[in-house]
Amino acid sequence: MKVILKEEIQKLGQPGDVVNVADGFARNYLFPQKKALPATEQNIKNIEHHKKVLLKKASERKVSVEELAQKLSQFNCTIQKKAGKNNKLFGSVTSQDIYQELQKNGFSSIDRRTISLPEPIKTVGDFQVSIKLHPEVTTTLTVTVKALS
Repeated sequence: MKVILKEEIQKLGQPGDVVNVADGFARNYLFPQKKALPATEQNIKNIEHHKKVLLKKASERKVSVEELAQKLSQFNCTIQKKAGKNNKLFGSVTSQDIYQELQKNGFSSIDRRTISLPEPIKTVGDFQVSIKLHPEVTTTLTVTVKALS
């Protein structure tokens, strides 16, 4: 089924793109979430106007995301966990833990899925975590893991 994307969908396309997707994906996810429109002749004609509006919104969003990236790069996220011998943690620090700490500190606009943690943190120390805020904006967050006393 051909659909017109209304917003960026990872690994699928950008707003305004006409893409071919499975019928079930379109009916069960894209249409109910209002992320796409059926690719009818009328919708294809209207897409030019939508592209202009979406490009303007995307540029405004990019500016605000760049400001957020600047704040995040200066923020030091500190997480305390129980640790044993040799500074090894009981359990680990995951992207969910980092997300919750960011929520507590006023970064509520960050989505948990944008935090890129290749593997859970299992030791005490400082770590650099990548956060992809926008397709063109990625920032690095310093995460300090301390032993809980």
